[in-house]
Amino acid sequence: MTPRPCGAVQFQWIPEGAPLGAPFVFALRFYALRSPTNQAIPVADPAADSHGKLAKTQQAKQRDHMDIHIAVEGRHDLAGQIYRQLRAGIIEGRLAGGTQLPSTRDLATQLGVSRKTTLDVFERLLAEGFLNARAGSGTFVAEGLQRLPAERSSHARAAHDAFGTLGAHGLHGARSAVQSSARAQPVWSAVPEVLGPQPTLGTSFDFVGGITDKSHFPFDVWRRCVNHALRVQSRGRGTYRDAAGEQELRLAISRYLAFSRAVASNWEDVIVTQGAQHALDLIARVTLRPGDVAVVEDPGYPPARACLTAVGAKVVPVPVDADGLVVGKLPKNARLVYVTPSHQFPLGMPMSLARRVELLEWAQQRDAVIIEDDYDCEYRFEGRPMEPLKSLDRAGLVAYVGTFSKTIFPELRVGYTVPPASLFDTLKKARQIGDWHGCSLTQTALGSFMLNGDFAKHVKRMHKLYAARRACLLAHLQGGLARWFEPIVPTAGIHLAALLKAPLTEAAVIEAARDESIALHGLAPFFVRAKQRPGLVFGYGGIEAEHIDAALTKLAKLMPRVESRT
Repeated sequence: MTPRPCGAVQFQWIPEGAPLGAPFVFALRFYALRSPTNQAIPVADPAADSHGKLAKTQQAKQRDHMDIHIAVEGRHDLAGQIYRQLRAGIIEGRLAGGTQLPSTRDLATQLGVSRKTTLDVFERLLAEGFLNARAGSGTFVAEGLQRLPAERSSHARAAHDAFGTLGAHGLHGARSAVQSSARAQPVWSAVPEVLGPQPTLGTSFDFVGGITDKSHFPFDVWRRCVNHALRVQSRGRGTYRDAAGEQELRLAISRYLAFSRAVASNWEDVIVTQGAQHALDLIARVTLRPGDVAVVEDPGYPPARACLTAVGAKVVPVPVDADGLVVGKLPKNARLVYVTPSHQFPLGMPMSLARRVELLEWAQQRDAVIIEDDYDCEYRFEGRPMEPLKSLDRAGLVAYVGTFSKTIFPELRVGYTVPPASLFDTLKKARQIGDWHGCSLTQTALGSFMLNGDFAKHVKRMHKLYAARRACLLAHLQGGLARWFEPIVPTAGIHLAALLKAPLTEAAVIEAARDESIALHGLAPFFVRAKQRPGLVFGYGGIEAEHIDAALTKLAKLMPRVESRT
């Protein structure tokens, strides 16, 4: 049997330290094929084919080859980076069924990674049904998947266009409605799907928000904390734990909040959750009935709207101004208000002290609950820290919510809430019913990490790193790009918003930048009703300062052409 030759598939490799804007592209015409199980598979050499049939077949394939761009950045999670990009290429239809992939050995060589890395990727994709291994031929994209991606890829584009990968602190909603079956509650048809922020494939520079830089995390220190937690967990019998969380972590959180945010609490006041979104869901479920009015900021955080909609609330967007949420426009019958007072999402300005007092007085008069999402509060770069609503609350109105997704990394899935005393027992019960309790191993390790002082050291290092990136970004926006951009200078956080000057549009700037391999993300998806000016959101948590400089230098050269076309 004559082995089937591979098509010409291009892989883009951006090695660490490579010159920006000059990726290495390899055209892989044919290769010594190997199966994902490391068994060599002979392949015929086109030059040795006396009749030239194999070469002609290969040339025909070259004419309709598909480009695959795999950007390997840094040295962390290499298998994950390659897996996600190959899987996305298959799901989105860019890798058609039957497309032959290079061998694991060749792919490893071209991308500068270990053979084990590419073997792990192929084995996972084979196990999930995305690839097929053909004895004597190689590894191919599975047939028949393109009937599913038609819907999935439009979904992915909608998510990307709607929330441009800023997300929540980066999260984004995808569809205006989720298709619901007859068995699902009707309310779910109005709930937009939410996706975590994802890098934009096929770009060299991505200003995605909601992503942190894990390359500077002290994993050796964390490993010691995990080992300590394992020793603790190995003692005694296996038991179910406190639904509110491990005491060591709750103590660490209460001390941290008292020191850094002036939030007075005991460890008994803290409930550990699986992130801020989980805390928001718990609070909404125990305080709202179907039809209750819940307020969100406009512009605001899309997953908060989705969460409140899911519990059957009537979600009312209320505009913000330079002082934060406009309390005078709150509906009188609102039962709950969700706010980001320390660092308004996504615009970035803090709520003034006068507005905070006004909001607390309003809530006390109506016995309403305030959810205070204090995201990104650890990264303050200028100005005096404003007191959280929680520290001003004397009537038990504020449920304070925080997360470790930005200070450590989102995969940790640990957040917390310090609710009013009147809600604590009910929230703990809801936490227990839904999930019993979180991972005690992770919580014990994190508690040790904080109480040992390692968390504070890490935040201090990252504060310095993000401050340099922020300064670089502002230097460009207030310098060479000032003709087209009006940045809203935030006092904190790892993203900033910049308004576009007329007559520029978000779509025009984003599209032109994408052609130059720069991923930018618009403000429009965060608005519901409020009259808006076009603008962009620049995340700098996941992009190095030198890349910010290179990308915005390119953007400054590009903008006159964008302006002339508008």
